[in-house]
Amino acid sequence: MKLEYLLFNLTVLIGPIASQFNRQIKQISQWRLKLCTNCIVAVPFVIWDVLVTGSHWQFNEAYTLDFRLFGLPIAEWLFFITVPFGCLLVWETLPHAKLSTSLRSLQHIRTVLYVTLPIGIWVFSEGVQYTGLVLCCFGLVAFADTLLKTDLLGQPKTYLYLAIVSILILVFNGYLTARPVVLYGEAFQSGYRILTIPIEDFGYGFTLVLLNAILYEKLKGVRHGK
Repeated sequence: MKLEYLLFNLTVLIGPIASQFNRQIKQISQWRLKLCTNCIVAVPFVIWDVLVTGSHWQFNEAYTLDFRLFGLPIAEWLFFITVPFGCLLVWETLPHAKLSTSLRSLQHIRTVLYVTLPIGIWVFSEGVQYTGLVLCCFGLVAFADTLLKTDLLGQPKTYLYLAIVSILILVFNGYLTARPVVLYGEAFQSGYRILTIPIEDFGYGFTLVLLNAILYEKLKGVRHGK
């Protein structure tokens, strides 16, 4: 069914929409700020998507509408809003009291992520381009967290968040790859999969939601004069 990927995006929105009937969640949802964050972070990811569609991956015409904007189906454009928006809602509703205290040992993770940038450039030059780009993105996440002074990588809450996102990737990307709505160019990735999901998709998802969380926290701080 050609509407299937579009319906997928609408399904992702059920949770955020339903949450607005919960008074406590509605009070902290700040949906305008979330949408602003989603749109900003979507720009580099959409550019990435446009440049590699047809090589790194392509969209199955059986499950997507024929209309394309810069080679991407409308549902793919919506993906960069619906999924990060829902994930930011999860981020905001995670408990703070016991999980937001920075741990010195977690700072080593940031150092490791710095190193993934040059490694990613090398892997990309070897032709494994999707893998290389994902590694580069992890490095950029570390630099963004440092430059914006959000220190999300030093908070245990972030890793609880990523654990939840992992489950969501297994469910939603599992659907997209098993159907398959998205078809991959095997030559551009490592070849390792978790079920039907390329391992790179986890990195892609992690960096997308982390950059959204980092920018969201920064914009929220600016709004409150921090």
